[in-house]
Amino acid sequence: MRTINVTAARAKLFNLIDSTADTSEPIHIIGKRNNAILVSEDDWRAIEETLFLLSIPGLRESIIDGINTPIEECSEEPGW
Repeated sequence: MRTINVTAARAKLFNLIDSTADTSEPIHIIGKRNNAILVSEDDWRAIEETLFLLSIPGLRESIIDGINTPIEECSEEPGW
């Protein structure tokens, strides 16, 4: 992850936004009082979706079970 101070980030903001959108590499911005991470909107939405899915109890285990189930044991009928 690239690190840049807030003064340089302010001067290069448009280029930083384009860069993080093109590369999906977050940018660590360091300020005097606080620090921040710049990520693209697409990456942020993916992070939010991942956090949501991981918050559903048992979902991870269900996915792992599905991956480990041989295709011939899968039903063509929906289970719900």
